[in-house]
Amino acid sequence: MTILIVLLSLAAGAYFLAVIERWAVHGHLSLSGPAWAALALLGRESVLARKPDRLFFETGPVLLLVAGLMAAAVIPLAPGLIITDLATGALFLNAALAYVLVALIMAGWGPNGAYSMIAGWRFLGQFIAYAMLIVMPITAVAMRAESLSTTVIVTSQAQLWNALYQPIGFVLFVIAAIGLAWLPPLDLPDATGELAGGVEAEYTGVRLAVLRLGRLVVILALAGATVTFYLGGWLGPWLPPAAWSAIKTLIVAALMLSAGRYLPRIREERYLALSWKLGVSLALANIFLVGVIALVVPI
Repeated sequence: MTILIVLLSLAAGAYFLAVIERWAVHGHLSLSGPAWAALALLGRESVLARKPDRLFFETGPVLLLVAGLMAAAVIPLAPGLIITDLATGALFLNAALAYVLVALIMAGWGPNGAYSMIAGWRFLGQFIAYAMLIVMPITAVAMRAESLSTTVIVTSQAQLWNALYQPIGFVLFVIAAIGLAWLPPLDLPDATGELAGGVEAEYTGVRLAVLRLGRLVVILALAGATVTFYLGGWLGPWLPPAAWSAIKTLIVAALMLSAGRYLPRIREERYLALSWKLGVSLALANIFLVGVIALVVPI
């Protein structure tokens, strides 16, 4: 029953994000737009590239969706409403999200096309940039909670959310999440104006629908992780716990989808330099500060 509730929540959240993304890109709000777009994709012929690596071509979109579902499996929506409450849930989430890179490399390499291949390798550059900025803020979060369990991390924020307790880690994690979901201004893997769709360029029909659905699920998982690690998860007054989780997650995901579209796109080498020279230094400083505060003023 829990699995069904979580999957239905993901489906509803993915549809809501599709509405928001359509509004952010095209400038008009249409509740039925994503449904018609999905039906159009499902009814369209799935064209196969001339000389693809068939295994990578077929596996890439499916693996992206699976990676998003695996990450969502350890995110609690309410007390007891989680697919699997692992003692090392935070590490499992990080490991699951690593397969987003594998999926994008497959989707870029599989079609044997220039644009898609460049897009896949661009995402590899982004992965090198954001990888440490995912792990290191999670380390500081686990230090305060004294646990890697996502449910314990939520309950540890009963007095003060981690976004206020460790704002540096919060900002770094959100930036890394935007890079992992390849959202503007870190949307180099699709970069419509440069690569004619990038990783999506050679996909059509059902394959493209699965690829886009997988991306939306990954965005939801990242937004849910942000809420779990930094915004108190299900904690909140008056409303049921699951309602607070849903509201916070959808707000974070909507902001991730829309806010970056007003910023210029950043080249992968520039993002890499900033991440390693500035981001890692700030992440180390954040771990040190959280450790000092935990010793002096336990909260």
